[in-house]
Amino acid sequence: MFDVEYARWLDEHGRRMAELHGALHAHLPDGDLRAIVDDTLTHHDELFQLKAVAAKSDVFHLITGVWTTPAERCFLWMGGFRPSDLLRTLLPQLDPLTEQQLVGICNLQQSSQQAEEALSQGLEQLHQSLADTMAGGSLIDDANMSFMGQMAVALGKLANLEGFVIQADNLRQQTLHQMHRILTVRQAARCFLAIGEYHNRLRSLSSLWASRPREILVADEGNCGEISIAAQPSQSQFSAF
Repeated sequence: MFDVEYARWLDEHGRRMAELHGALHAHLPDGDLRAIVDDTLTHHDELFQLKAVAAKSDVFHLITGVWTTPAERCFLWMGGFRPSDLLRTLLPQLDPLTEQQLVGICNLQQSSQQAEEALSQGLEQLHQSLADTMAGGSLIDDANMSFMGQMAVALGKLANLEGFVIQADNLRQQTLHQMHRILTVRQAARCFLAIGEYHNRLRSLSSLWASRPREILVADEGNCGEISIAAQPSQSQFSAF
């Protein structure tokens, strides 16, 4: 269900980006441009609402990124973009910035990184706790009577995944809103266009990768074979593992 809603959101997003691009290059008055920029921000808020619903119904689907393209998945962090990475990507696109704006964006990037680290550490602790629960008791004896008890505890811990994804999305949403407040209306328009174009390029990269000529695929397989052969001597050092 989420995939269908997301596809609709993407279609609408494409139309809004075209409208925003046209408005920016037509040099509309700031008041008219602001209405389009605000509408674009609201459209991003709608995606976060869709994701919040999806997190409650199937958090694994959301956090693994199967609803995105392979290239986008390479940069996925807890079911979406990493705010600090987005800010790093956007900064060169927004010149010229005032000193006050630079300070605001740098502070935002620092606070985003701190929040990301806290969430990542929390998720790592959840992974470790879940692994310990699943490895508890006997992993060999099929008659292990604690199996159902372990599953109940593990299910309770897995339920915390939803909270991590929602917190990560809240951080993403707050980052967009903070950027909207820091930037001028024309800078904000360029900001949203840059975000849209960046993800368009990742989706295009995925399409190009999937449609590579067979000659390239065969060459890649050959290279993988050479790498595998070259790696064999070092693999023997870790055969005990």
